[in-house]
Amino acid sequence: MVVFNCDCFEILMVIFHIILKVMESHQASKLDTSGTAKAVISCFQKLGVSFDLDQIQQIRDPKQQIELVGVPEEYLSGHAFHMYHLTSPDQTVSFEFQHNVCGRSIYAEGTVDAAIFLAKKVRTKADKRIYNMIDVLQEGNMR
Repeated sequence: MVVFNCDCFEILMVIFHIILKVMESHQASKLDTSGTAKAVISCFQKLGVSFDLDQIQQIRDPKQQIELVGVPEEYLSGHAFHMYHLTSPDQTVSFEFQHNVCGRSIYAEGTVDAAIFLAKKVRTKADKRIYNMIDVLQEGNMR
């Protein structure tokens, strides 16, 4: 996940009252809002962007996922597409980014990396007892 930490970016967000639009698409069986989208939105909120989580456009309809979002048909049963669009109130300035996952293998690989990370912490009798995936990523020993 990208975390913004730039004073200039924060100033621009506040001065220009940037408008944020978020669209996320996951397989139709996913009922809740994307945790990844919530985390990225939280970063924008810390920079002064006003946004309520109920403004997230959730796409769960397979036809819309293909036509509107661009999800490959073979990944309709397992994908995570996130799109963020920041715009100035007068629509003259915009910034967009997205991150997409096709399939579920990356999650299985991350689970294995997390298990290896935890085994190492237990073996070395680390003082810290609670970890998250950011800790795993920061250690840098991903396969």
